[in-house]
Amino acid sequence: VHLTLDTPAHAICVLGTEISLDISRCAPKNCQSFTVRASPRVLVDVAGTVISGKEDAVICRSLLDTSHVLVRMVSPSASVDEDKVLVSYYHPNEEVPMATALLYLTGIEVNLEADIYRDGQLEVPSDKQAKKKWVWGPNGWGAILLVNCSPANMSQITDKSKVFSDEIRKLSQMSLTVQGPSCILKNYKLILHTSKEEAEKTRVYRPQKDSCAYQLVLGLGWHCHALGPLETLRKETFYVEATEFPSASFSGLVSFSVSLVEESQDLLIPEIPIYKDTVVFRVAPCIFTPSTQMPLEVYLCRELQLQGFVNTVTELSEKSDSQVAPVYEDPNRLGRWLQDEMAFCYTQGPHRTVSFILDTPRAVHLEDFPMKYSLSPGIGYMIRRTEDHRVASLDSIGNLMVSPPVKAHGKEYPLGRVLIGSSFYPSAQGRAMSRTLQDFLCAQQVQAPVELFSDWLMTGHVDEFMGFVPIDTKSDKKGFRLLIASPSSCYKLFQEKQEEGYGEATLFEDIRADQLLANGRKARTINQLLADESLRRQNDYVERCIDLNRAILKRELGLGEKDIIDVPQLFCLERLTNIPSEQQTPKLLARAYFPNMLCMIVMDMNLGIPKPFGPQIKGICCLQEKVRLLLEPLGLTCTFIDDFDCYLTEVGDFCPCANVLRVPFDFKWWKMVP
Repeated sequence: VHLTLDTPAHAICVLGTEISLDISRCAPKNCQSFTVRASPRVLVDVAGTVISGKEDAVICRSLLDTSHVLVRMVSPSASVDEDKVLVSYYHPNEEVPMATALLYLTGIEVNLEADIYRDGQLEVPSDKQAKKKWVWGPNGWGAILLVNCSPANMSQITDKSKVFSDEIRKLSQMSLTVQGPSCILKNYKLILHTSKEEAEKTRVYRPQKDSCAYQLVLGLGWHCHALGPLETLRKETFYVEATEFPSASFSGLVSFSVSLVEESQDLLIPEIPIYKDTVVFRVAPCIFTPSTQMPLEVYLCRELQLQGFVNTVTELSEKSDSQVAPVYEDPNRLGRWLQDEMAFCYTQGPHRTVSFILDTPRAVHLEDFPMKYSLSPGIGYMIRRTEDHRVASLDSIGNLMVSPPVKAHGKEYPLGRVLIGSSFYPSAQGRAMSRTLQDFLCAQQVQAPVELFSDWLMTGHVDEFMGFVPIDTKSDKKGFRLLIASPSSCYKLFQEKQEEGYGEATLFEDIRADQLLANGRKARTINQLLADESLRRQNDYVERCIDLNRAILKRELGLGEKDIIDVPQLFCLERLTNIPSEQQTPKLLARAYFPNMLCMIVMDMNLGIPKPFGPQIKGICCLQEKVRLLLEPLGLTCTFIDDFDCYLTEVGDFCPCANVLRVPFDFKWWKMVP
């Protein structure tokens, strides 16, 4: 603003901005100093010295050293030209000013507010620039946006028509506050806007006055919306949601702005932007829960041949005070699928935590899956399409596990780390998780993925050779143990029993011949198993694959040998079975020789373990007895599930026939530093 001595100057001052006063141009000749006074609502900064009119203070400075004065306001004006700044000019050694320039100010407020301090309150920070940043960590700040995971009708919104849904009030809030004299505001308009790209990933709803409806104002391609008229607008609340999680092409950061635009009274003169206020949100990540978290609800695939499994898991759920939800097999799926292709996750903001299923179906050209209708109220459902639709593909959420919270290389991972299976190197017969899905997991930032070698396995999923169980935290700070399949441990156990004189004890002794035939197995004694050199060579190969992963897990999860328990388990190498002929390959892959005890259901301290049907010594299965000796001293209870009929059918054990919704972490993801 250029001051003049002839007439007072007038200016609009938006709270949060500064007005620069040019005081030199109008200074009378031979004047060498000036003083500044201001109204109570005005702060004046002269060369770093700040005064407030409330203090009745005066700044006196030399004109030779100062050419500009900065002015800002601390609250809006009640009427036009209510506040003022007086600049008086002086000749040397004179106390009476030669002249005085006057600036009339009208303060107005335009604030876009959000929960930037993550405490459930919509606040205006002392530094308005803070809203434009998003900072991780316990002392960080920045607003948070949740993805709409509801399988309901919200996804059917296609235009700006009215929306009737109570769910909207559960979304993240953003408020707009406008204050100032109405006669001034009528000359301006406000535009709420975001970028075209971000408008495709978010939606903003505005409540309709005198109605329970909401209007979609941003999203679905609309990236700006005019608000007004300003003379009647004082405070407006908006409800905001995201439509997708962070990914390789989406950082997760979204900014919304409101621009104050002065409308021209002359048709030949364009409008001019006066002020813009911006707030940045981060889309909350998709977070996976490890098996060590407390179970809330168990979803079971109910088939007649799975009754032994279903009944036992139902009993385990009762012991852990969790609910059981039945799910009937989806005819569109390729085999049993509850755990192979989907996982329970959650997303969280300061105001709300939402659990949901993340589904990666291999079935193509299908839009409707029964699982979404089996979910309890409040549980969301989202789909991420796979790129590899083969039955034994690694390109699914089933090929993923989460560790409990760990510390490695001096860095804390309070939400654990995602473990994914891979082939490690490309080959004609190799399988790997698609780069798209891997990038999605990396983009969440809070559970830094670790790649493991799993392509040697029949299904190729990491849960075929490893798992985590909770233990009593009073006796152990880590609070968990890593279980790893160990062929050498199994051979050692069998050798001990042979030396004790039980070499004729038989594996699968109580299994019917037709069941063994259906699974490609036959009853064999300990002596026969130990004498089978081909089987031993196959397990030497398996052991090397597992040892490679063991080293990675120890390094990336900060584990020692005391944190790992070797579970006796044998494997054998076979061709892929139960798959279309065009997906068959000559490569031999490992699958459990007897029911895989690593594919267990973890329900707090209660474990549902596939019954291995091992050699019985004095009427007790020696494999079961060994596992009990390993796990029960840690406070765990082992229940062995007798359901051989579903043992190796459909290329897998019965473990994929259940999926567990677990309690989210207590730790808030925004308090960590990725």
